[in-house]
Amino acid sequence: MKRVITTLAILLVVIVAGMTALVLLVNPNDFRSYMVKQVEQRSGYRLEVSGDLRWHVWPKLSILAGRMSLTAPGAAQPLVTAENMRLDVNLWPLLSHQLSVSQVMLSNAVVRATPESAPQQPQNAPVAPGRSEAAAPASGWSFDIGQLRVANSLLIWRQPGGDEYNFRNLNINLNQDARHLASIELSTSLTRNQRNAVLSLKGQLDASQYPHRLSGQIDELNYALSGADIPPQGIKGTLSAQGSWRAETQQFALTQMKLSANDSALSGEASGSLASPQQLALQLHATQLNFDNLMANAPQAGDGAAQHATVARAPVIATPREQNNLDSPLNAMNLAVNLKADSAVWRGLTLQDFALDVTNQQGLIALRTLRGRLGEGDFSAPGTIDIRQAETRVALQPVLNKVAIQPLLAAFDLPQTVQGALSLNGELSGEGLSLEAAKRRWRGDAQLSASDVKLAQLNLQQMVRRAVARASDRVSSDESSEQGIRQLDGRLALNNGVLRLTDLKGEGDRLRLQGGGEVNMPTQQLDMTFGLTLTGWKGDDRLVALLSQQAVPLRIYGGWNNVQYSLPVDQLLRQQLQSEAKSRLNQWLDRQPKNSDSDSLRKLLRP
Repeated sequence: MKRVITTLAILLVVIVAGMTALVLLVNPNDFRSYMVKQVEQRSGYRLEVSGDLRWHVWPKLSILAGRMSLTAPGAAQPLVTAENMRLDVNLWPLLSHQLSVSQVMLSNAVVRATPESAPQQPQNAPVAPGRSEAAAPASGWSFDIGQLRVANSLLIWRQPGGDEYNFRNLNINLNQDARHLASIELSTSLTRNQRNAVLSLKGQLDASQYPHRLSGQIDELNYALSGADIPPQGIKGTLSAQGSWRAETQQFALTQMKLSANDSALSGEASGSLASPQQLALQLHATQLNFDNLMANAPQAGDGAAQHATVARAPVIATPREQNNLDSPLNAMNLAVNLKADSAVWRGLTLQDFALDVTNQQGLIALRTLRGRLGEGDFSAPGTIDIRQAETRVALQPVLNKVAIQPLLAAFDLPQTVQGALSLNGELSGEGLSLEAAKRRWRGDAQLSASDVKLAQLNLQQMVRRAVARASDRVSSDESSEQGIRQLDGRLALNNGVLRLTDLKGEGDRLRLQGGGEVNMPTQQLDMTFGLTLTGWKGDDRLVALLSQQAVPLRIYGGWNNVQYSLPVDQLLRQQLQSEAKSRLNQWLDRQPKNSDSDSLRKLLRP
């Protein structure tokens, strides 16, 4: 044991002495011109290193450098600048006059992916091969990098003519083998327009054909979004996919994509191009898609006011400029989305077999397919959305087939006072895409049909029977088990928030209805007038005939929270009694001899 300890001690002394001698005998500044030359020969990029190079021997043998920059050929700005650079070198190659760099580490770096930092080819210059395999110089030195680490850095990304994005807290850990197959770990954050994004990534990268082509896979990408116009709880999820990138055409493709966003799960493929105009095509399938959990203005469970209060914008020093359609990235790209969802939730409505097929041609959006099943019914709403101007213009052709009315009213923030199933076929157009804009600035008309219609807290048959019973005891009617309207048809017209219903005709158990009116959504007022005709009366033959043939007027009016109604049955009966009395008096006068008194009485009885 004593000999082992002695041997290890001698070995340690030899290593320390050798490293000390290396540090004393080898000047790292001798490598400066070599590194600059090798970088330029292999890539064409110009490397600049400021200050003296110095050794660092623990925990790894490294060369420390000060400020550095890496500039592409002809570029106006450096691609990479860093305050500190560390080169971890292998010891044994160094002893034989070979510089083998195992890892490059940059700290507080700025990486610019902008047009100003991109390589610029001189006019009429020949195109160089993408990867030059220059031979080592006569001195026998070689240059190799297997690992790259970037810590606490900044990535500035901007496409020609586009906005600039600053990715802060950039950390990259890349390990590359001799075949240029790399594993990569990356984390960063982005803050823009009072929105925050944080992401981290683990994946594999094949750079064997770089710079012409990159391919690889994303094993796991975690992201989190928060801030203005994002749900209070934020949006969090993961992404995994296989991908490829072609530099010549600036095309990319993602396959075997799996995406989660809060409680939504999607899978599919994506492809596109970053060349102007930008192209993006998405083919997606969702087992569960919850729009309400992904939209800031969606209704929230529980206290809606309390939920929305948390979306208030954070205070800023200067008020941000107003956003409009001209700022939309859709105006500079072509988009095609084909989405199918087994189940989807929108404004509290549960949609089955939801399908969306939409294309965008630089701001002109065509809803070629927008359909799904809603309860026992189904819906479709193809149309167009034009955002090429400052004001969004919408044109839709909605078709509803036996859709439950009450959930539909709740989804559009309207009083849930009507039950039944609605079928509708119409055309709508207007300005604005929000629900509030639809209530105030849309126009159109439709043919509607509803079945099993019931009014909340209003039984029309019972109202008429009780009103007749209060006005006269000469007729009566049995209570009917049916309380609603079996079938109701009519027309609907929408004009800037005023919903007008005309030509309404309906029938139920011993009930016929006709009428119309309007609902003012901005002022939350309504005024509807119906004529109700009931059958099944018993009693006085004349009153039975009257009530079975003549409609009883019903007016429903007032504010949504204080609805009033008028049912003047007594006036109808009083008119009948007056008419009957006049008829009998006329008959009596006909039997009387003619004189001045009878003639005067006849004049009084004339209508």
